[in-house]
Amino acid sequence: MAHKVTDACVSCGACKDACPVDAIVKGNPYSINDACIDCGTCVDSCPAGAIVGE
Repeated sequence: MAHKVTDACVSCGACKDACPVDAIVKGNPYSINDACIDCGTCVDSCPAGAIVGE
């Protein structure tokens, strides 16, 4: 998996709603599980810029 949720996450859920494979796990901060297909949709949907490539 090439994406990571940083501490800048505000747990708004925008990334979870946008993820086509339900790879975003609710939490504080949210996290990305192994179902991730590296599409980058979460990066584009995050208003806090909290998801980065590893």
